[in-house]
Amino acid sequence: MKPTTRRSFLKRSAAIAGAASVSPYIFSSAQPAQAQEASDRLRVGAIGLGGQGRSDADQFANLDCDIVAICDVDSERIDETRKNGGINRLNPDGYKDYRRMLDRRDIDIITIGTVDHWHVKIAIETLMAGKHVHVQKPFTLTVAEGQAVRAALKKYPKLFCQVGTQQRWQRYEFATAAIMVRKGMLGDVKRMVVDIGGSPKGGPFAKTPPPESLDWDFWQGQCKPVDYIKERCHGDFRWWVEYSGGKFTDWGAHHVDFAHWALNLEEYGQGPSRLAPLNIVNPVEYKDGYPLVDDEFNACQDFEILCEMPGGVEMLVCSGSRDGNGVLIEGTQGRIHVSRGRIKGTPFEEMSSDAITEEDYVALAHGKPFEVPKEAGAGVNLYHKRDFVKCIRDGKGLPVSDGLSHIQMMQTCHLCGIVARLGREIKWDPKTEAIIGDAQAASFLAREQRKGFEIPAV
Repeated sequence: MKPTTRRSFLKRSAAIAGAASVSPYIFSSAQPAQAQEASDRLRVGAIGLGGQGRSDADQFANLDCDIVAICDVDSERIDETRKNGGINRLNPDGYKDYRRMLDRRDIDIITIGTVDHWHVKIAIETLMAGKHVHVQKPFTLTVAEGQAVRAALKKYPKLFCQVGTQQRWQRYEFATAAIMVRKGMLGDVKRMVVDIGGSPKGGPFAKTPPPESLDWDFWQGQCKPVDYIKERCHGDFRWWVEYSGGKFTDWGAHHVDFAHWALNLEEYGQGPSRLAPLNIVNPVEYKDGYPLVDDEFNACQDFEILCEMPGGVEMLVCSGSRDGNGVLIEGTQGRIHVSRGRIKGTPFEEMSSDAITEEDYVALAHGKPFEVPKEAGAGVNLYHKRDFVKCIRDGKGLPVSDGLSHIQMMQTCHLCGIVARLGREIKWDPKTEAIIGDAQAASFLAREQRKGFEIPAV
């Protein structure tokens, strides 16, 4: 008998994919992932070793994967990862330049847990290198980045892409609420309140030399180089519009995502037609959409933005509401509020036990079993990643948190950011992805990229 190789195992797994609905690919406690032959295991390279990036690598190591390479522009993070036992007791190779990792032909999956403004460039180059992509949210920095990575995903349809919006895998909260909306259990949806919290105020901060372990120039990537400020970097980068989008792209990547998902607005050409500011408070003064100081957090602090969605739905994206963090959905037959850990509202509390079937959950998961224990609560990251691994093993399907639908809702998040920067309403054509009649607002759909750090076109 010929020995089993990793390549032959993957081929065999794809061939028997039809049996997965009967016996899905799942590791139980009786058969830990480490029990498999090394040649049968998927090999992962992890780029970005902050808290979330390292957590992603740990979780993949507990599935059908070996973490064979780690990368960070801060060598101290590589050293810390190794001092803490590597990844699941492995000793992966370490790199400061992710491109060396992409050159390796033995890696199947790349995880991207970097600062937000690097996500799309690395993702596209990963696809070009023939590897599957798991990327942390938010996937994109601008509308144009969404268009670029959408083109790449369509060019490489046999490669799988999953975004770290594990909230979609919360069966007993967000998945249940999405099914209720899609099945018309609230009647016609009229209004949604998406509470994503506000960004902090901070600064002025001191400008200092960067630590020796950090390649500050490379960290800045496509962005205009500036003096190092500790609060621009690890942990706090999301509060600078240069690198992220504040809460619009932080929690918006979860809750605005859910709103699109529940309304079944996942396809290209679907989205808001008008966005209007009801209240905007920026932490620093802006002129023509740009902050006037460079040593303070500048992402929008407090906001209420009205988005006119298809079907006459009014969606309010806000930094605070009566119900708190989560999404309020109001329909002609009642209202519910969903957040991490619970759903509340009469339609849910009085729902019959057979109103939602297992088939409803399977359909939401693109035909795969929607398996997650209730006691997992919000800690569903491992089940979320298992969905991705199953797609790769089967050679077919679509992760619940797939790249294309995430891009679609991220466009709404970026439009909210543009409204906050300019303080005025914009009209949007979702079919052409163009801002109507406002050239200045349209200029924020893309950003100039620094020479040597351009995002590749495919």
